[in-house]
Amino acid sequence: MIHRRRWLAGATAAALLPALARAQSFPSRPIRIVVPFGPGGIADLTARAVGHKLGEGLHQSVIIDNKPGAGGIVAGESVAKAEPDGHTLLLMSNGTAVSAGLFKTLPFDARRDFAPVITIGFFDIAVLTGVKGRFNSMKDMLAFAKANPGKLNIATINIGSTQHLAAELLKSTAAVDFQVVPFNASPAVLSALLGGQVDAVVEILGPMMTQIDAKAVRPLAVMGAKRAPALPEVPTVAESGVRGFDASSWNALAAPARTPPQVIALLNREANKALASPELRKQLADLHVAPAGGTPGQLRDLLDSEIRRWSDVIVRANVPRQ
Repeated sequence: MIHRRRWLAGATAAALLPALARAQSFPSRPIRIVVPFGPGGIADLTARAVGHKLGEGLHQSVIIDNKPGAGGIVAGESVAKAEPDGHTLLLMSNGTAVSAGLFKTLPFDARRDFAPVITIGFFDIAVLTGVKGRFNSMKDMLAFAKANPGKLNIATINIGSTQHLAAELLKSTAAVDFQVVPFNASPAVLSALLGGQVDAVVEILGPMMTQIDAKAVRPLAVMGAKRAPALPEVPTVAESGVRGFDASSWNALAAPARTPPQVIALLNREANKALASPELRKQLADLHVAPAGGTPGQLRDLLDSEIRRWSDVIVRANVPRQ
């Protein structure tokens, strides 16, 4: 029995040696961040800014690998199947949480197949109307919706997007009945608003700032818990009478499951340092992203809560599973 115990202990130690060796030599080559969106958007620009600063701290280059696809499936699958050594990371988002409830089957499990590293930041979603729109405030719009069930039209991008589900969440939380009108892309949403085909839109705030500055559209409210730094005069949805409402977008970094804890700890430490730097914070502020940071455990809690929240919205709004 004693010999068997010694043999098992030796076998266990031998099995751990490769992982330990990987952890001690990390990073031994460039780090790849797989982004589930195309180049040029907020998520891509955020990943590039964070990746550059993270690379400085790790003394290794960071490469951005854009793999757009429905619900981030292509990007997620490639990272889930990657070598768990910390050299391949996923730019996770609330889209990752949405996909868990939206798709009947996925080639990965968001909770089981990824090791959380860090929450990068949050960015606002806004409710906007045309400059000549009939509503002067979010309260006015909600009052109209309550008095005229089904007569208010709010545009978003495609069904199952964060914007679409945020609009559905507003509908149920505010206990009002309005039409959520999905379009296939943000330019089509903006065209519908400017053309008077819809009363308002729900969109990510950052890309809409140029339209706001040009006085083409007018923000009625932001959907997060706090007012947007770029629009301090614009109230939140909660301040407009929908008590407790809080919906925003977020980005985070995750590694394949079974990545050595020492590697996760190092990535988390260096990413927190990067997010604390004034240079990166300024870059993120210019993208209208509020830096986050924190522990892997906090990211795991965020992912869990977001999966529960959006899965519930999908069910209540009768969004067809894909």
